[in-house]
Amino acid sequence: MDIRSLGFRTDLRLLQMTGSEIEDRGTHLVIRTPANPTYFWGNFLLLKALPVLGGEREVVGAFHTEFPLAEHVSIGIDGTEDMTEALHPFVEAGLEVDTAVVLTAALLVEPAALPADIIVRPLESDADWEQRARLSHRLYAQTSEATFMEYARRKNGQERGLVARGIGTRYGAFVDDELVSTAATFLTHAGVARFQSVETHVDHRRQGLAAAVVHAAGRHAVDQLRVQRLVIAADHDGEAIRIYRRLGFTDVERHTALERRPEAWQDEA
Repeated sequence: MDIRSLGFRTDLRLLQMTGSEIEDRGTHLVIRTPANPTYFWGNFLLLKALPVLGGEREVVGAFHTEFPLAEHVSIGIDGTEDMTEALHPFVEAGLEVDTAVVLTAALLVEPAALPADIIVRPLESDADWEQRARLSHRLYAQTSEATFMEYARRKNGQERGLVARGIGTRYGAFVDDELVSTAATFLTHAGVARFQSVETHVDHRRQGLAAAVVHAAGRHAVDQLRVQRLVIAADHDGEAIRIYRRLGFTDVERHTALERRPEAWQDEA
């Protein structure tokens, strides 16, 4: 299946590089990450196109057939345009719609300087990566620690494998040795790098930290990996997309995802 979406194309390449399995069924792809079964977007279906009217329940049923033990439902739809209006049947079937924006840049604008006591550097030690997992959990603080940390530590392991291969890195902003913001870039195709999981502690937002770590990770990709195209995704109406646009990213496509999370996973704080 040829994938039109730059967002999904780079997502899938990263998943492949970290051990995920991709099966082509013609009308859709089945993506599995056996090493991390609670990773929603490592275990999902990617549809080639919207189903015919009335086919949404069949699609959800297909997900449960492929993932009979999963407590979540995650379904992506390939394409580059905004499909929001056509997704009401999926909402009626109990799924939430996430129509994000994929943005790209060749070079990034230098952000405002941070105070001298804030250190921006790559994550290196086991302690750094454990802080990254715990920062992620703080953003989903109502989710049980055991459930979330199992997922987050496995996700860390996948990323650290990419770092060890020299195809990217994760940067963090540290205040008094506490990780409070983080972003990563990884090479997916020749000249292309994809950002992963830009996260900032809720008590440290609107201080320029996200811009600083995104810039640092992007600069690493351009300078060290010789990347000509940086790819990032963001909610179409959130603060993150405004930060990215100020750094020089421009909108290139819409990215359509549908999901239903288990009750144990609460929305971001």
